[in-house]
Amino acid sequence: MVLYTSPFPNSFLSVLHSFSWGLIFPCYWLADRLVASFVPTTYEKRQRADDPCYFHALCIIITTPIYLALLVASLPFALIGFMLWSPLQSTRRPYIYSRLEDKNHANGATLLTEWKAAGNGKSFCFGSANVCLLPDSLARFNNVFNTQARAKEIGRRIRNGASRPQIKIYIDSPTNTSISAASFSSLVSPQGGDNSANRTVNAGIKRTTSMEYKGDNCGSNNSEDSREDKGGAGEPNEGEENTCIVRINGEDNGHMSDPEADTVNGQAHASGPADPSLEGDVEMSKTPNHKQKEGDSGSLDSYSASRESLVKVRVGDGTVDQSTVNNKLLYKASIMKKTSVRKKKHTDETFDHEISAFFPANLDFLCLQEVFDKRAAEKLKEQLHHYFEYILYDVGVYSCHSCCSFKFVNSGLLFASRYPVMDAAYHCYPNGRGTDSLASKGALFLKVQVGSTPQDQRIVGYISCTHLQAIAGDTTVRCEQLDMLQDWLSEFRKSTSSSSTANPEELVAFDVICGDLNFDNCSSEDKLEQQHSLFTHYKDPCRIGPGEDKPWAIGTLLDPEGLYDEEVCTPDNLQKVLESEEGRKGYLVYPTSKNHGSSQKGRKASLKGNGRRIDYMLYTEEGLYLEWKVEVEEFSFITQLAGLTDHLPVAMRLMVSTGEDDP
Repeated sequence: MVLYTSPFPNSFLSVLHSFSWGLIFPCYWLADRLVASFVPTTYEKRQRADDPCYFHALCIIITTPIYLALLVASLPFALIGFMLWSPLQSTRRPYIYSRLEDKNHANGATLLTEWKAAGNGKSFCFGSANVCLLPDSLARFNNVFNTQARAKEIGRRIRNGASRPQIKIYIDSPTNTSISAASFSSLVSPQGGDNSANRTVNAGIKRTTSMEYKGDNCGSNNSEDSREDKGGAGEPNEGEENTCIVRINGEDNGHMSDPEADTVNGQAHASGPADPSLEGDVEMSKTPNHKQKEGDSGSLDSYSASRESLVKVRVGDGTVDQSTVNNKLLYKASIMKKTSVRKKKHTDETFDHEISAFFPANLDFLCLQEVFDKRAAEKLKEQLHHYFEYILYDVGVYSCHSCCSFKFVNSGLLFASRYPVMDAAYHCYPNGRGTDSLASKGALFLKVQVGSTPQDQRIVGYISCTHLQAIAGDTTVRCEQLDMLQDWLSEFRKSTSSSSTANPEELVAFDVICGDLNFDNCSSEDKLEQQHSLFTHYKDPCRIGPGEDKPWAIGTLLDPEGLYDEEVCTPDNLQKVLESEEGRKGYLVYPTSKNHGSSQKGRKASLKGNGRRIDYMLYTEEGLYLEWKVEVEEFSFITQLAGLTDHLPVAMRLMVSTGEDDP
């Protein structure tokens, strides 16, 4: 299948489309600014709190007539442009495929060779997020604003978080056999600040926090500044999996310096130059080259946002040459006096789960929803291309198309991948209602190549990205869309498969569905969706059964009114709040209760579950290569986009095990 690199089949239509949109845009922009001036966000209200009460009203009185006059003047041109633009949409392609042209940073082909070297299998990391990149006037109804700046910052945070070097510290302890017996409750600021609010981490939820880190040979930094400093000579490619490993042996003569850090399962010991023994999952951040306030990691003003390195502590066996490893790291860390005891509620859980302040290192695939604004999509794409080589954006249809109603905006879907995209297809849901019918919401299906066997059989994976009907009460509509999603996916797999049972040319490693499904697994109003047949074919790592989530799963829909509160306006702060059950009740949207009002205040005791989890990551074991096994390795709720969107991103890492020998 040919991937479309331009929205129109020839340059003449592209020029005509650009001309028509140029006539429409002034009217569109003025209308957007006019409406936006009447819809302030809570952040803007707080900024204006010290201004005289009449000042804002005076600004509106002055600017509104100007906007109206210019809007009226631009209407004739917009009408002419619309008459040209609308019929052109019948020839428009359903997406734009973008591939990184800079060969120095392209590494998709290199990744394909890793499968052969992996031997027993390979893990793949998937991420999904609703980023609320609507036109600014519409985004304000969700209490977010400045869509263009947010798009650039969202892209920067994602690629900085995903491209950070992964550092694993293995602790060999003969007395502590728990993988995650304890975690740090808080950390001292690298600048010397004192985080006095030490709190116990909620049982069953793993936490990732921040330390100051200065790396030497621990992977490349994908920021523009570091790229200029390095010059590119001899540096590893962007997105390449660079892992530094430190092993700390559990010897009797290496007691922790702080007696308060003992855990219930035994005392951890360390040898080598590292003073403290680390238990749990800890984040390390590269030392910023500017003065950074406490807790502002990942903020709009931070130039070093998310340049942190994941440190995973696990129990291991055996020893390595400590001096060889330690020469690779120059780090300084401030470690808290206390650790909090944490045990998993369900000891039969087979994978790690956490609330993380950062996107997972070495993120392979990213599915985004609500990237509706085309200018914002371009800015987001430019940032993501610093890490992802392959991107599909501007997905959807416009105007009158097929059996769908008139569409003013696209589907809002965007897909980014480190691995080559082989095929792609898009389908629009024809049954959208209300305001949702104005957008071409649908499903994007992709086939990616992730490797090859020694016999040169292609190893492929399938990923589906979707966004369902959002209006509350439209249960039937969403169920119909889930039916269509399954049918379209089945057709896509059949049409793109080049294998036969007798002579397989391709081996399917995974089949994943990501997206904002706009229903949760706790609300009584969503019972039909919870019992849909999709969940008999695909597994939800956060779900026990219809109407019941696992205790560690939390909601992904944030209360818009609290987005800019100091307690949650940074990734670290939001992470700390979400680890607390009481904190979640203040800042997550919970299932509505028929016995109480719509306001969450004053009814904390009546709230069910841990919030509305409407963003899903599903996987299946059906239709894959029979001799392979797919298991969830890690699941994360991510706070790195705090203050930029009203949803929590989610991430899932799958391990595809092939056994001792490749087929």
